[in-house]
Amino acid sequence: MDLKRYTHSDARDVRSLLLDIHDEAYSDDPDPFHSRERFAYFVDLWSSRENWQCVSGWEEGGPVGYAYGSMLKPGGWWTGHQRPSTTRGSVFALSELVVVPQWQGTGRAQQIHDALLESVEADIVTLQVDSTHHKVQALYERWNYIKVGEAKPSDDSPLYAVMAKGLKRI
Repeated sequence: MDLKRYTHSDARDVRSLLLDIHDEAYSDDPDPFHSRERFAYFVDLWSSRENWQCVSGWEEGGPVGYAYGSMLKPGGWWTGHQRPSTTRGSVFALSELVVVPQWQGTGRAQQIHDALLESVEADIVTLQVDSTHHKVQALYERWNYIKVGEAKPSDDSPLYAVMAKGLKRI
C-alpha cells in the first residue's frame, strides 16, 4: 500500500478526498450525524489546527482510507469526558480512521494508523469509538488501547468509548 502524508497546509487540497472516502464508508448509514455535511464540519475543525496530520492509503489506483488527528492543547481532552488523572504528558487525538468497505478487515486500517502515529511526538494517543461498535472497540484493544471512559460530546453524537494508549519511543 502506498501512503501519502498531509499537514495543515494541505487541508484544502485533501478535503474532498476525505469527504468522499467518508461517504463511501458510511453509504449505508442513515444517521444524520454521519452525513457528509456534518462530517465536513469535523474535517474543517480538525484540519484548521496547525499541528493537524493525516495519512491516506492507496492501492490498485484508488484510496483505501485515511487517519487524521492533532495534538491536544496542554491539559486538553475530549469534550464530554474528563481527562484521566493518570494521563501525563502530551496527547495526540486520533480523530478519524476510516477505511472504505472494500479494504475493511484486511489489515490496512492498522497500517494507516501506525503510519500516522510513527511521526507523532506525543506521550499518549487517544481516540473515541462508537460504544455500540463492539468489534471496532475490540480491534483497538488488540492494538493496546484501553477504555478510559465514555463521552457524548454533542446532542446528536453517539455515546463514545474513550480509549487511550501510551506511545513508547525507542
